[in-house]
Amino acid sequence: MAIKDILLTLPSYPDPTPVSVIDRGVSLASLLGAHITAISCEVHVQVPGSFLSGAGNLGAIVASEARKSKSNAQDLLAAFESAARKSGVLHEIILENCLTSEVPDLLVEYARLRDITIVPVPESYDQWHAEAIIFGAGRPTLVVPEAPAARPFELNRVIVAWDFSRAAARAVSDAIPILEKAREVCVLTVTNEKTIPSRRSSSELAKNLSRHGIEVVVEEVDAAGRAIGDVLAAQIAVRSADLLVMGAYGHSRLREFVLGGATRSILTKPPIPVLCSH
Repeated sequence: MAIKDILLTLPSYPDPTPVSVIDRGVSLASLLGAHITAISCEVHVQVPGSFLSGAGNLGAIVASEARKSKSNAQDLLAAFESAARKSGVLHEIILENCLTSEVPDLLVEYARLRDITIVPVPESYDQWHAEAIIFGAGRPTLVVPEAPAARPFELNRVIVAWDFSRAAARAVSDAIPILEKAREVCVLTVTNEKTIPSRRSSSELAKNLSRHGIEVVVEEVDAAGRAIGDVLAAQIAVRSADLLVMGAYGHSRLREFVLGGATRSILTKPPIPVLCSH
């Protein structure tokens, strides 16, 4: 199925999402000929009444933070509107109002109704929003770093992290509309890191993708005692890759995520945009 409906999440608090994330989202929508919706939230910090009554100026601080979030959200959506109009992509904006604790669930609700959701991952605080969407939306998620990109978003080289798992298979299937746009796709298997059920799987996957008109190179890399996240990061650098496609491993329990090693490593500081599926 073609990707025709993209959701771009633009967190406004505690810090506003960098404009570079907006540029990446609009570029992807233009590349795919898709409609893109940007959502941002005016958030209110939830403080128990007992704290407010005896905290002196705490109430004023909370109100000030809410005003900051409102201003950030409005500025982000205005910047998106300008970028989308300039690129000529079909678009809309959504401005929500909620408590900080409600933001992840709200974004998951919207993400379930879109073909793919773009989520920025900041370096300064946790990845709760990204993790909630990856494991809760039931749709693919494109995790993008907040650091400014060295060049515009392109699809010259894409790496598919392949280990014959269900999650990896789901990610590849979700990514096919994007892989079809890529100049080169590398199906990469990391060996001597864990047992892979079938040695034929990479070549068979290449056959499958070739039937979609996708040019594929099959590679194997020895982990050589390194963590798989480190191996993937090194391959991204060596190949100057523009996108990583991988399955997301983990589950949610009591609103805390237990992540697999590669997922945790990549989500903590994604070197490039990463398409994840769970």
